Amino acid sequence: MKRNQVPQDDEQLFEGRTREVCYAVDDDGHYVQVLSTGWDPKNAALRQTWDAINEEAQEILRQVQKEEISPIAFFMAQGLFDIKLLSDYTGLPKRKIKTHLIPETFHRLDQETLQIYADVFNVSVDDLQSCRNTNDPFGKSNPINDDLPNNKNT
Repeated sequence: MKRNQVPQDDEQLFEGRTREVCYAVDDDGHYVQVLSTGWDPKNAALRQTWDAINEEAQEILRQVQKEEISPIAFFMAQGLFDIKLLSDYTGLPKRKIKTHLIPETFHRLDQETLQIYADVFNVSVDDLQSCRNTNDPFGKSNPINDDLPNNKNT
């Protein structure tokens, strides 16, 4: 593909915050790096993927509200963490993280452990405990928050 043919179908998927490097041929026949804002099929696939992730997170939020699972599960779903990855980021053993997914155990966590999780999820401890500050990956207020009373994002 030539330099001027690199797709620039910018639908503001990430509000102009991301671009990807593509390789194209310049006028002299050399490969060069060119920034692209994406192309429609790829943007559509990304949008569908993030919609599915947000739907899953919304279902987990309902479980959190029913005290069936701890808020850690919600932030894991939203941030695409599995237990192993969260263990790597927090330095906590996987078995401990599994127990922290139980609401009764989560409510007994000390401030230091809560802060570790909050730092990894990039939220405050208060937001972690109440499932607030739950923005979607596009930087907009998440419709998940509409279910929460006294939402800080509205």
